[in-house]
Amino acid sequence: MSDAHDGVDGRADDDDASPDGGHASATPSTHTVRLELVDEPGQLLAALQPIADNGGNLLSIYHERGNKTPRGRIPVEVDFEATQERFEGIVEALRTEGVNVMQAGTERYAEEVTLLLFGHLIDTDLSDTLSRIEACESASVADVSLAAPQGTEEASSARLRLEARAGETEAALAAVRELAEEKELRLVEPLTGVEA
Repeated sequence: MSDAHDGVDGRADDDDASPDGGHASATPSTHTVRLELVDEPGQLLAALQPIADNGGNLLSIYHERGNKTPRGRIPVEVDFEATQERFEGIVEALRTEGVNVMQAGTERYAEEVTLLLFGHLIDTDLSDTLSRIEACESASVADVSLAAPQGTEEASSARLRLEARAGETEAALAAVRELAEEKELRLVEPLTGVEA
């Protein structure tokens, strides 16, 4: 009789054995994912389904309904148990389903940069600008401060605080540069490689 046990989908858990024949990866550990959900009925359930479908054992859900992200969505923190391999499959499944994963375990955005954008931010659809920056897998918009002292008809400015994955800050900046050029906005980037 095999010592493999049936997974939630009825298949034997092939991910329990490590490549060297041991069972190091078989031990489930606690993982946290921080998601960004649209405030519509059924969105939380839809986000939890890939976790259940991929063998995650749900521990807790922290639904921050009163706190919105810069894009006006709701942050949700989910804790669950899974082996490392299953955890990676869960994160991939969430992204495949279109769920914005702001943080996944230790994948937390490790680098932070602050940028300034100047120009007709309102006329060029600030919401679209933020959504397109968020669509870049390298970064997440952590904070936005908008200043429009002359009203929405004139040029305005926005301070954006971006969180980038470790080693991917340049890719995030390149995406913002391209967007600023397309929308004819001026971009002031942080100095890099300069010690204070």
